[in-house]
Amino acid sequence: MISRAKLIPLASAIALITGGWGLSHVDFPAVAHAQNSSTATQPAKTALAVPDFTALVKQHGRAVVNIRVERTSSAARSPGMPNIPGMPEAPDGGTPNIPFPFEPPIPGNPGTGPIPQQAQGSGFIISPDGYILTNAHVVANGGDITVHMTDKREYKAKLIGADRRTDVALLKIDGKNLPYVTIGDPEKEQVGEWVAAIGSPFGFENTISAGILSAKGRALPSETYVPFLQTDVAVNPGNSGGPLFNLNGEVIGINSQIYSRTGGYMGLSFAIPIDIAMDVANQLRETGKVTRGRLGVQIQNLTQDLARSFGLQQPNGALVANVEKGSAAQRAGVEPGDIILKYNGKQIVDSTDLPVLVAKTKPGTETTVTVWRGGKEQTLTIKVGELEADKTVVAAAGGPSAETGKLGLAVQDLTPQQRQQLDLKGGVIVDAAQGPAARAGIQKGDVVIAINGEQVESASQFRSLVDKAAEGKPLALLIQRGDSRIYVPVNVG
Repeated sequence: MISRAKLIPLASAIALITGGWGLSHVDFPAVAHAQNSSTATQPAKTALAVPDFTALVKQHGRAVVNIRVERTSSAARSPGMPNIPGMPEAPDGGTPNIPFPFEPPIPGNPGTGPIPQQAQGSGFIISPDGYILTNAHVVANGGDITVHMTDKREYKAKLIGADRRTDVALLKIDGKNLPYVTIGDPEKEQVGEWVAAIGSPFGFENTISAGILSAKGRALPSETYVPFLQTDVAVNPGNSGGPLFNLNGEVIGINSQIYSRTGGYMGLSFAIPIDIAMDVANQLRETGKVTRGRLGVQIQNLTQDLARSFGLQQPNGALVANVEKGSAAQRAGVEPGDIILKYNGKQIVDSTDLPVLVAKTKPGTETTVTVWRGGKEQTLTIKVGELEADKTVVAAAGGPSAETGKLGLAVQDLTPQQRQQLDLKGGVIVDAAQGPAARAGIQKGDVVIAINGEQVESASQFRSLVDKAAEGKPLALLIQRGDSRIYVPVNVG
């Protein structure tokens, strides 16, 4: 049985590091198509341009390093299995569709006592005095870090800092006049351009693989603050932390994850844009930590039905599902049901655009957000807060429920204890979902807080609002599930 595809941080990867100068020229030898006198009258065939990566390797391969992390474990694991405590099993017996570190088999005799483990990855030198970028998951969980260079030199490395949210880590080795990479600008790269990766897939050091930039700004599950670069470059476990180059020899990304059913490359690889990684590295170097801006809102993507229910012609923007009390957004006047169209003058096309822009903003900065509210645009001034840990709440159901109506929902009033736990003044809890509501994804235990922006106070009011809705018109239900809120469009049956 085929297991689900999964996103895999390439935890045992090593990165290519480019030399300390830019690649000034790359040859593109044409494949000539011979013509003789018998074909002279035929139209000439277009020459096929094939990029030559030899100059890239020669000029930048020396800045590639292999990173090895030695640690001990008190319990043995099966060789090659991911080290994920509490990882759920997939229904089909395969690996669930979640990102996880991939580590090589554990050497030695498995037993109950401490055993040695070695994680491998890639990295690249970004300055001649020995600062190195890699993935945070490569150096996670502590241990002794050793950097191996292509000329066989070895250095003990110090972990300056690691940022889990972007999967970026900064290392330092004691060296002088080391080869280092040239940093590029991912914004200037175009989809379809040639790119190349150098690293140590499965331990094969200084391996180069090439392909094209397949897409930009990819949002991956659980990765809120990174608009990934997607490529079809072959990367595998061992490539983690390695650089992604353009044809000018500039690093435009850090190879981080693959999408795979087998644990190996299947045509989809993802890299962290280098501008984001360098911002993280600079903060880690200067302060030892990373600070990010925060608005204090829960957002979601707009569908065509949701856009119509809010009076928008195009489903562009980030729909605000919840505003945290005391947050920067609440102080600025942002409300649930607002659609954020612009942030600091930059258009929000997809909801994933907003967290990246906000995270880049220094806490305390005053900026503007343009929202769609009540059928028109409003511009609000907001003083950006600082990102903190998320809160969690749990809802429980109980008691008699109402009959299902046009939406196929049976709901009941929240008990005083549930309202207190969820910090709600109203709302109804779903006891059963069928028909249109079930097809829209609403489940038993969800809490309905509002319909088309109007707060739901009780089960009777909920039924009244639904009864007034015209058939065939979508209703936007604000749903709370666990600690998250989301608008769900449901077509009235």
